[in-house]
Amino acid sequence: MANLVLYRKYRPKTFSGMVGQEHIVKTLTNEILSGMISHSYLFSGPRGTGKTTLARLFAKAINCQNRQNFEPCNKCPACLEINRGRAVDLIEIDAASNRGIEEVRDLREGIKFSPTFLKYKVLILDESHQLSKDAANALLKILEEPPAHAVFVLATTEIHKMIPTIISRCQRFDFYKLTTPQIIEKLNFICKEEKANVGKEALELIALNAEGSMRDAEGILDQILSFLPDTKIGAKDIQDLLGLVDINLVIKFTDFLTSQDKGGAINFLNENLEKGLDVQEFTKALISYLRKILIFKINPVSENPILSALTKEMQGLAKEQAKKFQEDGLKRTLKLFLEAQNKMKYASISQLPLEIAIIEAVEPTNN
Repeated sequence: MANLVLYRKYRPKTFSGMVGQEHIVKTLTNEILSGMISHSYLFSGPRGTGKTTLARLFAKAINCQNRQNFEPCNKCPACLEINRGRAVDLIEIDAASNRGIEEVRDLREGIKFSPTFLKYKVLILDESHQLSKDAANALLKILEEPPAHAVFVLATTEIHKMIPTIISRCQRFDFYKLTTPQIIEKLNFICKEEKANVGKEALELIALNAEGSMRDAEGILDQILSFLPDTKIGAKDIQDLLGLVDINLVIKFTDFLTSQDKGGAINFLNENLEKGLDVQEFTKALISYLRKILIFKINPVSENPILSALTKEMQGLAKEQAKKFQEDGLKRTLKLFLEAQNKMKYASISQLPLEIAIIEAVEPTNN
């Protein structure tokens, strides 16, 4: 049997193993305990935050034949069939590739029949916003009069594309991006299980570049362990192999901006480009970081969630840098870097648009 990728190998099998989304886990487990199971749920949120994982867990828990409170036992025939991906009554459909009216009509016919083995027939419809208009309307008819044995879990990364009538028929749960400490904790656990020697700074770099997605973080770690098995892995290894930008470089570069040192900023940029730094990736990371500072400056509460993707030390540095920027100047700098990012695609010297943006950002305005 081929080795499973990490995000599948370490997918939680119980609610207690879920990372983050405590508000959703609490509600769903209360429903399981009370026996008040709804017929339709809508999970919305960024990719890699646990929507389909929690949908499978919920399907397993409500069908478990020997459930302990709300936790599935993972030993009964129902749990084992679901864990192995063989449960015929658990139907998973990707709406991105099954978005037509005929597929939904077939589903409507199939869902009418009682489960063959499980208590509930559960349909998990991923990327449900990609259904065609006719298919969405056909789905709506099923949700309006669902069979007593059926439970629907719709998952989407773009809730604004869902038709309001479908949303109104579902219990809606909004998933949040995971924090950097949450991702690091899970990566640490995986490294111990895999007996992998990955340094703290390397795990931080993976978590920061995953941007709140556990699946992305586990995917990056998987690549690293495949490239560098049986070796000690540091942050430099990850930067070299995957072209990831060390956020510490962005923070140091931002110091040049706050001190209005355009020569230092350009020299720092070019020194790192000579060492192999990707200018496009660096600009992307810089814009993301400056956006965090801008939002914190507008709403300077101590536990601002926009900074949660940074480590505690980095949050402190970001807050200090925010104090040194004027709000108008920071908005202008962001606009300049966004324009530079677009111009880089066509520039004969890739870093030139960014260098010009640095000069314009640091120079005083006439007004």
